[in-house]
Amino acid sequence: MTRTLPVAVLVSGEGTTLEGLAELADGGHLPIRICLVVSDRPHAPAIERARRRGIPTIVLPTKGTDPKEWSDRLTRELVERGVDLVVLAGYLSILPPQWVDLWAGRAVNVHPALLPRHGGPGMYGPRVHRAVLAAGEKETGATVHVVTSTVDGGPVVAQERMPVLDDDTPDSLRARLHPIEVALLAATLRRFAEGDLPLPYRPSPPAAAGGQERTDARR
Repeated sequence: MTRTLPVAVLVSGEGTTLEGLAELADGGHLPIRICLVVSDRPHAPAIERARRRGIPTIVLPTKGTDPKEWSDRLTRELVERGVDLVVLAGYLSILPPQWVDLWAGRAVNVHPALLPRHGGPGMYGPRVHRAVLAAGEKETGATVHVVTSTVDGGPVVAQERMPVLDDDTPDSLRARLHPIEVALLAATLRRFAEGDLPLPYRPSPPAAAGGQERTDARR
């Protein structure tokens, strides 16, 4: 049974993925309610995008902040708003382990590559696309994965693939991939809202011998 899933979105930059989700939700095409937008940077354009839409926002810098105090503050904000799922959409700070442990299985990240390739600390934005091209990859894509204490290392929930063209540049890869990221993330959030994916999320056990193991959680 589909419900309106209360989510929070963590951002650091432009907020184009946030904007895409908000447009789908406001248009009645995605059963989520964005209860809160959290940025680690006070001047992130994503914060202004959220404010223009009337979405509550807070700024919680991680640098120079006690990790436990940061974790307690964010958790308090999320609980007060009844958030069931936290979405990292271009969020660049490393989350404190105590927060990750507390919200295990209830936080997902979207990454602009086919993890486990081209992920990990420092791999974000143009760096990812440059790495894809430098490796001579014939395809790239987007990954939605569970947030864990290992950067980009949590269980994969869903992936979508895209060919790398001979004349691609980091900018062209980003431009072609971004709509795929938004669509994949939205499809995944819909599956959580419909109950097709459980919260907290736990990956399915490996397929039995002789069976075929799924690497893509989409149907």
